[in-house]
Amino acid sequence: MSQAVWSAVDAYFSASLLPEDPVLEAALRDSDAAGMPSHHVAPNQGKLLQLFAQMCGARRVLEIGTLAGYSTIWLARALPEGGKVVTLEANPQHAEVARRNIERAGLAHKVEIRVGKGAETLPLLVAEGAGPFDLIFIDADKPSNPLYLDWSLKLTRPGSVIIGDNVVRNGAVADPTSEDANVIGVRRFFELMAAEPRLSATALQTVGSKGYDGFSLAIVQG
Repeated sequence: MSQAVWSAVDAYFSASLLPEDPVLEAALRDSDAAGMPSHHVAPNQGKLLQLFAQMCGARRVLEIGTLAGYSTIWLARALPEGGKVVTLEANPQHAEVARRNIERAGLAHKVEIRVGKGAETLPLLVAEGAGPFDLIFIDADKPSNPLYLDWSLKLTRPGSVIIGDNVVRNGAVADPTSEDANVIGVRRFFELMAAEPRLSATALQTVGSKGYDGFSLAIVQG
């Protein structure tokens, strides 16, 4: 199988199940125009995030890694009135693009963007008593995944869902000798999830328009 086939299948899924969405398409165009990396989720993956949020009845969502706000829009659309997505972005320029995209989507009242490194913004959320969040989506720098998991456990409750994106690293996650900081971060993330009695977790490999990758899914237990 090839990347062309994976992309064609994703395009078929999206054409079959996802109506055209000018707001999301504009968000991607603005991301490209700003020279931002193409790290956003695919449309069918965005819809999956929305469904996960709806399945767990989320009212409060924490997103670690905003980029251009593409996945933020999917998540915010899942929330009822009065719901809130708090999204953390280290890069001020990226945060500004995301802010414009979220405003154009009519979701500014549901989204709070916090600018700063997660190592700085996550402790502030805990200090403010911002949790518990019903769903946390971790999609930022992979070497910091262990840190993000630690703070996520402080910001959740039994029944909360924690999703980690981009965990396969083109298969390198299975290599214990890898010296890639991203792989090391993801492997440590898995080790911590496995050792944490409060978590019930799994992970899946995926192929599609974004290549060979995958995500982890965990529920916080009592």
